Amino acid sequence: MDMYPIAHIRSDFTEKFGIPRQSGVVSELRATVIFTPDYRDPEALRGLEEFSHLWLIWGFSQVGRGGFSPTIRPPRLGGNARMGVFATRSPYRPNPLGLSAVEIAGIDLTATDGPVIHVLGADLLDGTPIYDIKPYLPYADCLPRATGGFAAEAPDPRLRVEGIEPWLTLLPVDKRASLRALLAQDPRPSYQRDPDRIYGMQFAGFDIKFQISGQVLTVLEIQEVKRQGEFQ
Repeated sequence: MDMYPIAHIRSDFTEKFGIPRQSGVVSELRATVIFTPDYRDPEALRGLEEFSHLWLIWGFSQVGRGGFSPTIRPPRLGGNARMGVFATRSPYRPNPLGLSAVEIAGIDLTATDGPVIHVLGADLLDGTPIYDIKPYLPYADCLPRATGGFAAEAPDPRLRVEGIEPWLTLLPVDKRASLRALLAQDPRPSYQRDPDRIYGMQFAGFDIKFQISGQVLTVLEIQEVKRQGEFQ
């Protein structure tokens, strides 16, 4: 079966480090679905304005195909316990497909590279290929009796963010709350807990340096960086 991207995501993440592990965890995050030229037909979006949320079916574009492994170490379990790959949402799968539920923030049918869909809460790397889009149906997709196994509860912000205020003026106003929420979720890999280590992540065209000791994340520096490349 051949599949081709119908769109790509334009997001504030140019590298994997720091991306939320699930969609909707950081609801303030803004992204845009940009359709490939063959699918830039406003008629394809007719009726979509009646829905509040979407399913995005997409590909893990930066995950190597290293062969099938039946178990992985979920970050939710601290990276120590193994679970079956089909009991997790790990990107290391037989077919590297992702599924994200996002909120529709707006639809622009007349954009230069449009139509485009503006969304909230996306957990996708900039340029990620999107293979299909489906409306979220509450009566079918929200199942009140469902159980969540080892990931039953949504993760609460784990860290207190300090030292960020002097740097926030460098960021656009609509990115500040998103950055604070991202940092509070603890962007480190589960196996890294060195309090002396200086971490760096890129977000919205800025390089953010920080340290974490206990439950406190301290922002050390924020610098603007050049955005690398653009997809067509």
